[in-house]
Amino acid sequence: MSTMNLTLMTDLYELTMMQGYFKSHLNETVVFDAFYRKNPCGNGFAIAAGLAQVIDYIKNLTFSKEDISYLKGLKLFDEDFLKYLENFRFSGDIYAIPEGTVVFPREPLLKVVAPIMEAQLVETAILTIVNHQSLIATKTARVVHSARGDGIMEFGLRRAQGPDAGIYGARAAMIGGCIGTSNVLAGQLFDVPVMGTHAHSWIMSFPDEYTAFKTYADLYPNACTLLVDTYDTLKSGVPNAIRVFKEMREAGVPLTSYGIRLDSGDLAYMSKKARKMLDDAGFPDAVIAASSDLDEYLITSLKGQGAQITSWGVGTNMITSSDCPAFGGVYKLAAVLDEEGEFIPKIKLSENTEKITNPGNKTIYRIYENATGKMKADLICLADEIFDTAQDLLIFDSIETWKKTKLKGGTYSMRELLVKVFDKGNCVYQSPSVMEIRDYCQKEQETLWDESRRLTNPHKVYVDLSDKLFRIKSGLLDQMGQTL
Repeated sequence: MSTMNLTLMTDLYELTMMQGYFKSHLNETVVFDAFYRKNPCGNGFAIAAGLAQVIDYIKNLTFSKEDISYLKGLKLFDEDFLKYLENFRFSGDIYAIPEGTVVFPREPLLKVVAPIMEAQLVETAILTIVNHQSLIATKTARVVHSARGDGIMEFGLRRAQGPDAGIYGARAAMIGGCIGTSNVLAGQLFDVPVMGTHAHSWIMSFPDEYTAFKTYADLYPNACTLLVDTYDTLKSGVPNAIRVFKEMREAGVPLTSYGIRLDSGDLAYMSKKARKMLDDAGFPDAVIAASSDLDEYLITSLKGQGAQITSWGVGTNMITSSDCPAFGGVYKLAAVLDEEGEFIPKIKLSENTEKITNPGNKTIYRIYENATGKMKADLICLADEIFDTAQDLLIFDSIETWKKTKLKGGTYSMRELLVKVFDKGNCVYQSPSVMEIRDYCQKEQETLWDESRRLTNPHKVYVDLSDKLFRIKSGLLDQMGQTL
């Protein structure tokens, strides 16, 4: 699967539109924005992810002989167009928000500036990659936040919607804050920690629970987490685990990484009872890990009940983002380059206000409050706009325009979010490692106010338009209203 050619991972209409542009001799340079309209999972923000895979896709975007033969067999495409595809290479520019960055609705996560045939072709692949990984990274950030510093392990491979979702979902989960994954292939591909214990079948394969535990401890003395709920957690599992730990200590085996895992029952009750048993036996540093269909709400509830769990294995609900299975990213035309080399803004209208697009060749600035280092707002503006942080800055909601804030000069700072990834078809960006992205993501979330990180009813971080962009958008809306 790692060598699969993804060029035809596109919707048919991308190719039929390409042929239409080809036949009409329309291939002017355009700007497309990839963005989303609503934060997933009821969250106050999202986490950008998937850029490294987008880069790989663009670098390897070529039509093989088999691709051309298949397309020819569809009886939709003419020979001259298929001949053009034989030598196809992406030649445009791509800008993107780096992976791990906190992002918000309506701001471009990725911007494509390219001839329209090229920009059209890459739409589907960009969306499927960015939508999936951003969704799982965002869901994971919620789960990690709910654990309040406890480690979250990603255990979802067997419940993911197929191998790719499991592999790249694990990658996104690591970006979102997991400390490790059970997915060995993801560990190999992305150089991230792999973790795991054993299954109930291990226990059931031996004559008794103690022998199973003892054998496992002998094999893995430095990673000895024992699953204690196969038969009876408190009457059998925990006592047998304690017996093995005592024997390890008496034999001089260093107890560096050891503990128990609970996978069923009342986790709050069981963990408190198990903690007392371990402490009374002289093992206060033994880890109590838990699994069993966990999500951010259950973890929050268990912690509120005083559960003595410090390590959490989360699978199905995180790898599938079960309560919100789609990110909803879209890809919209924003500008067309004219003969004078100027980008002409384009806008999409809709009966739904939130579906009206922001026109023009744009960039994004993040505004921080100097006194706290916290995020104040994001500002979408034209790519050539320049701001002086020594001057006052008026920002306002692009829909509810009466909501205005004036930032005093010298009290705020600004950081441009979009970075150049491809220049004339050549990649000019080096993706950090997954663990580096993970660390960056944690620092990014620390710039949010606590109220914006709430799991329910989070405070909204505003994404505003610059005055210049707002006037262009308003003018286009007025103009379109007069011509409809």
